[in-house]
Amino acid sequence: MQKSLTFKNANISFSDQGTGTAVILIHGFLENATMWKNVIPEISKRNRVVTIDLLGHGKTDCLGYMHTMELFAETIAAVLKELRIRKCILVGHSLGGYIALAFAEKHPQKVKGLCLMNATSNEDTSERKALRLRANKMITSNFRNMVRMSFANLFGPKSKTIFKKEIELAVSEALLTPMQGYIAAQEGMQLRANRNHVLTENSFKKLLIIGKKDPVLDFETSLNEAKKTNSAIVVFQNGHMPHIENKLALNDALKEFMKIC
Repeated sequence: MQKSLTFKNANISFSDQGTGTAVILIHGFLENATMWKNVIPEISKRNRVVTIDLLGHGKTDCLGYMHTMELFAETIAAVLKELRIRKCILVGHSLGGYIALAFAEKHPQKVKGLCLMNATSNEDTSERKALRLRANKMITSNFRNMVRMSFANLFGPKSKTIFKKEIELAVSEALLTPMQGYIAAQEGMQLRANRNHVLTENSFKKLLIIGKKDPVLDFETSLNEAKKTNSAIVVFQNGHMPHIENKLALNDALKEFMKIC
């Protein structure tokens, strides 16, 4: 059941179910808490699972015209305070991973484990920053096509055929994102800092879930990052969206990670 709280005059929507160690599931850009629908039933058997609609996504309001990773992380902290959760495991997909890192940087004592799911502690490359800024200029006149194209680019030709129904459903959720939410998140992502140190300097458990054919994150760079930051890795053969492309294997990987945290 969805709950809500008010944070800086913005409505933050979240859900809370199960008992045990708290696991915070943080969705990615143009997604919302519904992306975890195949994960929650499995994880909540042994854990307390909290999902949050990020600022400008799902049922959560926008808060200005730039949503920095630090501002996103403040909303996570507000939900944890509301639920009286003192320590948790964070699982962040893509943008959600960047937010999890910002939260862990400020509140390391609250983190038992951190899983970056198709995310990185590296900052954007100059090429990626330029792409984000260009997208923000184009989105104002071509929202629907831009969103559809953004999602299509996350899958290889084979996956586009196999998971056509799931992709269409994900696109329909993405199209519910307000334009302000799209622009504010892109602005925040291209300004985010390098946070390798969050992984290297903290003793909590760390896991990188990597897609061999991820079109967003370079595979070799991700392998090097895991080695450099002493993080465990799980490699899937597909792309950027394991909750669609590798449902069962993803659940198994997350459950194994939660056992060691």
